[in-house]
Amino acid sequence: MTAIDYKKFEKMSPFEIKDGLMKLAKRSSAKSAHALLNAGRGNPNWIATAAREAFFLFGQFALTECRRTMDNPVAGLAGMPQPKDIAARLSTWLEKRSEEPGADFIARMVDHGVKAFGFDADAFVFELTDSIIGDNYPVPDRMLVHAEQVSHRYLMWAMGADTSLSGKFDLYAVEGGTAAMCYIFKSLIANRILKKGDTIAMGTPIFTPYIEVAELEDYAFNAVHIRATQEHRFQYSDEEIAKLEDPKIKAFFVVNPGNPTSMAIDTATLKKLVDLVKTKRPDLIILTDDVYGTFVPNFRSLMCELPYNTIGVYSYSKYFGCTGWRLGVIGIHEKNILDDILAKLPDDELQALDKRYISITLEPRKLKMIDRIVADSRDVALNHTAGLSLPQQVMMTMFSIGELMDTEKIYQKACMDICKTRVDTLLEGLPLDLQPNPNFSGYYGTIDFEFWLRHYVGEDMVTWLKKNVHPLDLVYRLAEDHSIVLLNGGGFDAPNWSVRVSFANLADDAYDDIGRAVRAVGRGYVDMFNATKGK
Repeated sequence: MTAIDYKKFEKMSPFEIKDGLMKLAKRSSAKSAHALLNAGRGNPNWIATAAREAFFLFGQFALTECRRTMDNPVAGLAGMPQPKDIAARLSTWLEKRSEEPGADFIARMVDHGVKAFGFDADAFVFELTDSIIGDNYPVPDRMLVHAEQVSHRYLMWAMGADTSLSGKFDLYAVEGGTAAMCYIFKSLIANRILKKGDTIAMGTPIFTPYIEVAELEDYAFNAVHIRATQEHRFQYSDEEIAKLEDPKIKAFFVVNPGNPTSMAIDTATLKKLVDLVKTKRPDLIILTDDVYGTFVPNFRSLMCELPYNTIGVYSYSKYFGCTGWRLGVIGIHEKNILDDILAKLPDDELQALDKRYISITLEPRKLKMIDRIVADSRDVALNHTAGLSLPQQVMMTMFSIGELMDTEKIYQKACMDICKTRVDTLLEGLPLDLQPNPNFSGYYGTIDFEFWLRHYVGEDMVTWLKKNVHPLDLVYRLAEDHSIVLLNGGGFDAPNWSVRVSFANLADDAYDDIGRAVRAVGRGYVDMFNATKGK
């Protein structure tokens, strides 16, 4: 093993450490028979095809509509589509292309929009046509009218909403979950809802950027960690939940299902969180990032349990295999805690916010928080050009409506089966015998060396490990000895002697190799420990 000074890497994000591991694994692979296996990133190696076929075919229809109004083929120039009778023209156009991939999807999509949503066919088809061409600014800038309604219904399914949920969420279409995080943090500060140095809570382990952003000079939040441990099957214990009773904690940030644990908050824990908010902390703001919810059967989001208190973040990236499309939404219920906090701010702060937003509305105090986030995302002055790219919104609409039309959830089952197969393959390679857990999404897995070495070898082994091995040695040994890239769990505030493996981005049979490699590294530590006992 190459001598490495691990200390200098301790503050680095695991996603940055990964770049160094990749170089090490490539060198190792070149010198051995090992194939390079990068299970360090969550980009899925599958894509949803039906909506994409429809998208690319629909683009051809949109071009014919543009050429109807103006056509200069020599210059490669056309006009802009027109709405009158456009749905009928689409129907005629599709009849001539009924055998082409995507044609049936488009026909069913329009029919579903009319029958299930009550859309006017011309208005719906025109929105899609004009938007896929991308010849106008987004109007409304927050999200297109039909796109928002379709995405809202999809989101309510994905988040486990039922008939008990009253009202609706206002959605802002954004450039993936990444943009959602940035915009929300920025706007909460700009609107004095959170202030620099405030105390917030985080459900840990958690996606590393939540930890890193909160520590930035711009925010300098004092973070209280609400820990979900393997001993509690990665659920929050009563003692951890009780931390949220502290009134100094202004907001609670959650990734559900977790990253890197992939564990959804179970029904009993959800109930405890709901009870705490309703009885002791009705003033608590919750931000829930639920990108992996569609991988858990009967998933239920805090958005649905506590809509008044909760800001929802969702990304289409993982479920539909579209990380490069950058598709996400921010959802805030029409009746929410943020608007109420704004109304009760001190007069001097309200006057400052009046000045901030006076250029976009004559009545700044009536501007809802969701619309402030839109404005803040473009530094207010550029609010008139805010909004997600319109072709992106069309793709989001098609992904959403495709899932809504899939009443038997064939696509969802296929995605879940991919993850389950890979999890089972890894467990065979380790080997570990784990009981099925209905809250486990299977998108990632956290392998805690400390937990399993304590279980199989004993406390003396764990004491020796902590004294003699740096936690980053785990991922570096896997890279140099086995050409395998995993992320260090400590970077997610997971146990220091743990690693995160992604079950999304490699072929099924690769996970047996990863399991055996992890076992080999663990066995190596045990051998070293046993050797010291003989001295």
